[in-house]
Amino acid sequence: MQHQKVKDLRIAYIGGGSRGWAWGFMQDLAADEEINGVVSLYDIDDDAARKNAVIGEKISNHPEAKSPWRYEVADTLKTALTGADFVVISILPGTFDEMQVDVHEPESVGVWQSVGDTVGPGGIMRALRTIPMYVEIAQAIRDYAPNAWVINYTNPMTICMRTLYAVYPGIRAFGCCHEVFSTQKLLAAMLEDQHGIPGVPREQIITGVTGINHFTFLYSASYGTMDLLPLYRQFVDTYYDTGFVKGKDDNWMNNAFDTSHRVKFDLFKRYGLIAAAGDRHLAEFMPPWYLKDPDTARFWGFGLTPVSWRKQDLSRRLDKRAKLLSGETPVELTPSGEEGHLLMKALLGLGDMVSNVNIPNAGQIENLPMGAVVETNALFCRDGIAPVMAGPLPAGVDALIMRHVLGQEALVKAVLCEDRTTVRNVFLNDPQLSRVDVKDGEQLFERMVAGTAKYLPTWMTGQGGTHGT
Repeated sequence: MQHQKVKDLRIAYIGGGSRGWAWGFMQDLAADEEINGVVSLYDIDDDAARKNAVIGEKISNHPEAKSPWRYEVADTLKTALTGADFVVISILPGTFDEMQVDVHEPESVGVWQSVGDTVGPGGIMRALRTIPMYVEIAQAIRDYAPNAWVINYTNPMTICMRTLYAVYPGIRAFGCCHEVFSTQKLLAAMLEDQHGIPGVPREQIITGVTGINHFTFLYSASYGTMDLLPLYRQFVDTYYDTGFVKGKDDNWMNNAFDTSHRVKFDLFKRYGLIAAAGDRHLAEFMPPWYLKDPDTARFWGFGLTPVSWRKQDLSRRLDKRAKLLSGETPVELTPSGEEGHLLMKALLGLGDMVSNVNIPNAGQIENLPMGAVVETNALFCRDGIAPVMAGPLPAGVDALIMRHVLGQEALVKAVLCEDRTTVRNVFLNDPQLSRVDVKDGEQLFERMVAGTAKYLPTWMTGQGGTHGT
């Protein structure tokens, strides 16, 4: 069968100065022979976008590239969005200095966070910076690219998606996250370790997905005719006490992102579902069972990712960018492992596809509020997304997830209505603050607001904060 091709697509990339993720996306585009076109890079850091345009052209000119893509830099959202078929959003709300406050200021009251970008005090502060930015982005999409498909990669994912739909209900947006992919890889590793079946691609592990972003669960999993849930139960029993760390060296816990999956295993024993996010994320949605202190996290086999590591990693990425630009480091065509460009192709009619995505609840999880953003599988086909019905959340898990859903819904509404009291109450209601005295929690809230005031709206700070994209 001759390959179909879709030519002259226009992709608007908001956050186009990205140091890392954008390069993987560019490589995925260049390696795919069925689509080509123009990527318009927009970023508040114009210089970063211009450097990425050069890198994008280098990738497109790679001798093994299968399709030509042109890269341009837009000086406004309007310019980037006008005529776009797809919009990709991948931004950092604030800087790592603000994230330093998000993650580490709560330690002053005994609250430890392993990530700090989705829930908990850090996730909520990040959301306060993000929502005003996404209001502006949603309005611009409504005005300049109302029919474009919008792919969000920014965290906090649920908050970003909820804001887009609250501001522009007609938007055609979905959020992508690779956490489920990692759990599929864990199940593939289980098949090799327990059953001698090596090399199973994670795409061949078929999973049923339910929950919310970074607090996602698998209610079914199979490989061919094999039901993996009973096998996973045996796997958990084997590695519950030690964790599954095969193939890692003795210093694996020094890796800022590594895990032994013991939080996953514990949640499975408690609730009977396979937790489908990394332990560092899962722990933050729970009361401080796994995050009482750094020693508790270490006991459960995962690390706390300090912002100092992220700052060092940024320096490494900036150095890599300089070497890519100079030619000292050659560009590559390594697959990113993400599915964004494949979902774009499905929406163009180049083959249906099922993937886990974050979209408003239209009944796919029947015991969560309609309209709340949830993460389930969905069928992508030509010009349409159809959520896969996941049924009701089981008792126990439903209460854990509902608490966060209601908090996220309230937070978005409060920010849109400029309701500071409700914002503070959502902050204090988070499970991570359950051991914190209310007065200490209130004082923490005020310190964190002051510490990130530069990127917060003035009604939150009483100061001249900024929140432009």
